[in-house]
Amino acid sequence: MAGLARATIAVLAVDDHEAFRVATRAVVAATPGFELVGEAGSGADAVAASLRLTPDLVLLDVNMADLDGLQTSRRLVEIERPPVVVLVSAEEDAASAQEVAECGAAAFVEKRELSPSTLRALWARHGRAR
Repeated sequence: MAGLARATIAVLAVDDHEAFRVATRAVVAATPGFELVGEAGSGADAVAASLRLTPDLVLLDVNMADLDGLQTSRRLVEIERPPVVVLVSAEEDAASAQEVAECGAAAFVEKRELSPSTLRALWARHGRAR
């Protein structure tokens, strides 16, 4: 129903490496109030999945082959019900604060820092009632 917040935060994991999607599944499963609703292995698939699944939060790898995370984020924030986009990377300097802001992402997190407490803190800081 429009205007009502979901009981759980719907998360979409986007990475072209299966290992990160597996790790993200585990983090989301260990975080009360969050639910993994889908996964995508490319930027194009992320946009299609977001249109279909309307996630609240997208954890989006910066470095992907087809559309990188910055390009994908620009597309995601323009859809009708845009998710909160958090860019993630194994490289600590994969995205500058300026790049994060310019592509419409809410934040950047190193993959090694992704944990239930980080997920909750990101949502507390950048989430919104859906």
